Amino acid sequence: MFPVSVFIIAKNEADRIGATIRAVRGLTDDIVVVDSGSTDGTQAVAQELGARVIFNPWPGYGLQKRFAEDQCRYDWLLNLDADEEVSPELLAEIRRLFAQGEPPCQAYGIRIAETYPGEAAPHPLAYRIAPVRLYHRDAGRYSSSLVHDRVDLKPKTKVGKLKGLVHHRSVRSLGDQLAKLNSYADQQAVDLEVRGVSIPTWRVYFEFPAAFLKVYFGRLHFLRGTYGFLISMNYATWRHLRLAKHYERKRLGALAKSDARTKRVKA
Repeated sequence: MFPVSVFIIAKNEADRIGATIRAVRGLTDDIVVVDSGSTDGTQAVAQELGARVIFNPWPGYGLQKRFAEDQCRYDWLLNLDADEEVSPELLAEIRRLFAQGEPPCQAYGIRIAETYPGEAAPHPLAYRIAPVRLYHRDAGRYSSSLVHDRVDLKPKTKVGKLKGLVHHRSVRSLGDQLAKLNSYADQQAVDLEVRGVSIPTWRVYFEFPAAFLKVYFGRLHFLRGTYGFLISMNYATWRHLRLAKHYERKRLGALAKSDARTKRVKA
């Protein structure tokens, strides 16, 4: 075992979190699952596989991951989502990194590749991102954002990159994905309002086609056949809903202010 804590935030992930935990059990004796109120038995699945399960009401993505960081025993932290699975190649790479003593960098980007239903592994040209997921707690911590879950690193932090992949099985079904994205759009609309950000209304007319083209061609979803097309449509719908709900909140807010002014004048 190595001095690395793995932390996972979850809610209703009984069908996926088992694979996430099993993939890293040979790396550490400290796997932390922060659950925000699952009703499908997620907690039992995680506990049976040796994880410590801690309940915390949902405060937002970044804040939940901050809470999870604080529950970890070791100073080196590996964050995984409940729909992600460390590949054997990545696990071996992390083991080699710590077998040599203290790693040379304070943080490491890890490549995460989309893996769709029916695929045993990501397509060779699957879209990948490489956020920092393995890091020393002294180098930084997760942002407190309601919707963005990124590690904010301290200035001059030395960042390395690992070659192995995390398989991201984010899509249970097209309907489930759309429901999840709709909920995320709600949260993003609130976050924009809280931060005082106003996106121009003209973007509502162009967001859907622009988002579709971005992922269908830019992220090579066209290589995934009909399913890639449908995933792209869902993505574009989410981007449209995000702006539509943002516009609606601005509009209703403006109407409420107008009504308040009218009432004051009449008074």
